[in-house]
Amino acid sequence: MFKLSYRIKILALTGLVTMIGMPSCSNYLDVVPNDGLATIETAFNLRSTAKRYLGTCYSYMTEEGASGADPALLGGDELWDLVSRSVSNTTARVPKTMFQIARGLQSASTVYANDWASMYQGIRCCDILVDNLDIVPDMEEWEKKQWKAEARFLKAYYHFNLIRKWGPVPIIRKSLPIDASVEEVRVYRDPIDDCFDYVIELLDEAIPDLPLVNPTVDEYGRTNKLIATSLKARVKVYAASPLFNNNVDQATLLDSRGKQLFAQNKSEADQQKRWTDAVTACKEAIDLCAQANLKLYKYNDEYRVNDTLRRDFTLRGLMCKRWNEEIVWGNTQSNSTQLLMWQQLTQPNIQYQTTGWTHSLSCYAFIGVPLKIAEQYYTKRGLPINFDRDRQGLNEYALRVGDPAHAYYLEEGYTSVQLNFDREPRFYANLGFDGSKWVGALTNYNDLKPKDIFNVECRIGKALAKSSNESGPLTGYYPKKMYPYQNRIGAQGSQLSTYWYPWPMIRLADLYLLYAEAINEAEGPSGALSGDMFYYINTIRERAGIPDVKNSWDQYSTSPGRYNTKAGMREIIHRERLNELAFESQRFWDLRRWKEANAEYSKNIYGFSVISSRPEDYYRKILIAEQPFAQKLYFWPIQTATLEKNPNLIQNLGW
Repeated sequence: MFKLSYRIKILALTGLVTMIGMPSCSNYLDVVPNDGLATIETAFNLRSTAKRYLGTCYSYMTEEGASGADPALLGGDELWDLVSRSVSNTTARVPKTMFQIARGLQSASTVYANDWASMYQGIRCCDILVDNLDIVPDMEEWEKKQWKAEARFLKAYYHFNLIRKWGPVPIIRKSLPIDASVEEVRVYRDPIDDCFDYVIELLDEAIPDLPLVNPTVDEYGRTNKLIATSLKARVKVYAASPLFNNNVDQATLLDSRGKQLFAQNKSEADQQKRWTDAVTACKEAIDLCAQANLKLYKYNDEYRVNDTLRRDFTLRGLMCKRWNEEIVWGNTQSNSTQLLMWQQLTQPNIQYQTTGWTHSLSCYAFIGVPLKIAEQYYTKRGLPINFDRDRQGLNEYALRVGDPAHAYYLEEGYTSVQLNFDREPRFYANLGFDGSKWVGALTNYNDLKPKDIFNVECRIGKALAKSSNESGPLTGYYPKKMYPYQNRIGAQGSQLSTYWYPWPMIRLADLYLLYAEAINEAEGPSGALSGDMFYYINTIRERAGIPDVKNSWDQYSTSPGRYNTKAGMREIIHRERLNELAFESQRFWDLRRWKEANAEYSKNIYGFSVISSRPEDYYRKILIAEQPFAQKLYFWPIQTATLEKNPNLIQNLGW
């Protein structure tokens, strides 16, 4: 795979170029010619060294799925870390740096996930490749065009990553020469609409010269036409979203020249054009995926399983099945060691021996899913709990005993709570909890019966109870979706053997829901494309095992026809994204671009009383942490040191 093995070490220059906060990569190579002098020319005098430089351009890719690098994993409100864990056995292997963002500890002097400099460094490397690739003698013209297109794609993505964190940023159309003057280097932030338009311009330049798909598995780490077109769709949806499109909360964000960085008082037509453009881009991406034979993943592998387990394998495999037919973009640059250590250390031990449960040497289970996420999933009718007629008047925290009807989801005869019964299949596929079933760590899955599937029992006195300040359970729920059923625990609870998968940057269901969202925002639920909107949402719901939107709301809800208004349909689409894309580093960004993070975070982090033994005590809702979210947190602060180097870079509001 096209990974960091190609990386060329970059030596940052000090001086003028650091004023933008980006080191140069003019003196970059560890590819040293015979005379000992590393130069740009030696990097591009052969195809082999040029390819290594292309690898350098890729090496700045963001590391989604890595706990120490991905702010959308532990930096939000979807997963909660154990504050008290401190020993190197866990913190060195599953870093908790991003958790400081979730706890509200970000500041202008200490900026977490601060890749401002590295993104600009990557952009500069991409420019160098585009400027110099023509001098490589042993390459075909088509290949030069493709590599340049890859560099333009990466340059677009690096700009986009800066935008979604900092908002308006300096656009680098052409990297400055090393002898640029102080005035040239002290650049300004560009208006947000210009930033998005430039990213789209780069993608439009790149797309024609990229292959439709990667020809072999060894090329899967590289971009292609599907990835670039799908990223363009995502970028256009972001550009249309409330955080960026006519954001009146940013009215006072002006650069040092008094230039408005967020357009104000946009006409309704201008705002809607962003959504109309997003509709077109999403449909183009979906059509291209169909041309390449991508489809929603459904389990159809070697084991004989019943329909319930087949759906469970499907709903876990759509994220964890390596290179499944739904993956548009899998990130091979993510730190594989961190991804595997996450699996080893954060899941509960599910190994059962003839003598009883035994703890693995690895599974600390110190990552919890807040109670509000468990409550967020639909009922079996495909509805939010508070809108399901069958749940009206029920106490969701009332004790209830596992029964034969739920035998593949819940341990029969074991006491749980109403909240865990009669929920949608994604609830059971995505979450583990006290009294739940957990399919995994078996050597054979043929003809499984409920008794063959491992039980999760984590009250005090049970096998998976909290045993130290370094272990869980934390909230009472585990993110089961993230753990492939192919994981194995060795004999007598020894080391966990894990199954690697590329982190899903974009999958087809994501595109379907972006398209539905764009249609609703552009024309409402009764417009010319409403058929498409309902079709793509319902396709996802059908796979999830719940009724289509209209059937759910008209037949089973307390609010029939809720989908008939733009606001009602917006709620439905947003909830569908949160459920379908849970634990895939999407909720963090979605809540921000929708400007809904302040409302969601104000619900705080709750869980069950996991240090209790009796069910009636364990299933008490307790506050784990208050989660502050001020208006300023929608965007990152620019680090103070960067502002000192370049006073033209005005700070974001509130920092």
